[in-house]
Amino acid sequence: MTSDDGPVGIIFDIKKFAVHDGPGIRTTVFLKGCPLRCDWCHNPESQALGPVLAHFPRNCIGCGKCLTRCPRGAIRATPEGNVIDRRRCRNCGTCTEECYAEALVLHGRRATVVEVLAEVEKDRLFYENSGGGMTLSGGEPLAQPEFALALLRAAREAGFHNVVDTSGLVRWDVLAAAAALTDLFLYDVKGLDPEAHRERTGCSNRRVLANLKRLGRGSVPIWLRVPVVPGFNDDEAALAGIGRLAVSLPVVEGVELLRYHRLGEGKYAGLGMACPTLGMEPPAQERMAALAEAVRSTGAKCTLSG
Repeated sequence: MTSDDGPVGIIFDIKKFAVHDGPGIRTTVFLKGCPLRCDWCHNPESQALGPVLAHFPRNCIGCGKCLTRCPRGAIRATPEGNVIDRRRCRNCGTCTEECYAEALVLHGRRATVVEVLAEVEKDRLFYENSGGGMTLSGGEPLAQPEFALALLRAAREAGFHNVVDTSGLVRWDVLAAAAALTDLFLYDVKGLDPEAHRERTGCSNRRVLANLKRLGRGSVPIWLRVPVVPGFNDDEAALAGIGRLAVSLPVVEGVELLRYHRLGEGKYAGLGMACPTLGMEPPAQERMAALAEAVRSTGAKCTLSG
């Protein structure tokens, strides 16, 4: 998609004062679309490329306006509250225009590079004082390559420090083009076992690892990010393997272990989706510390988050 202002992307959030998405104080732009379907995804609203409607019944004040606003009649009243017929809903967002209580929320909106950069520009002073800048995240930000590359290019021309948070499951030419406009990659590595990776994410890790090895011999610094998920990769051997991979690549500066959390569970219900990890408990902090030591035993730097 393009406009008079250049490529148009679909974003679902712009987070100000982000301090966990790269160095310093940052503005993180979340782009829609992801090729993975990780069991533990805490942003399921990011998966589809287009907008998606979320329904939070507990916020409903019973005004009934959505019932008449929906052009497809996809919302109906029941004794238990309003219900959305997902087969009829086209995620147009018309119903959300009257829902001031935010019982209905549309995740995803079209935005131009100019519009996004204007938001990023508002906090330039904070970036300059902290060494921060703009981070592209998702979803998988490079799933919208034309828009992501145009935004990175414009941000670089404006003098911002660029970070890309990627799953690595993208075409190499897109990743290489992003590298020419990026100051740091946050590169997700879920696990090294190909069968376990396919089972829990829906995709092979072959391209993820191949791209990482090529990128890791370039010039752009990389931080590896590993979501620690019980029953998947929460053992010393698995994480030591990632530590050895990290030290084998010249520009990888370290590994960050991200503790699994349950904050996304309510989002699945709002989207009418089943949460694959519903009720699964996060790893204990003591366990996370032990896993970090397993990574450090390989000579890799390791930090903990969450």
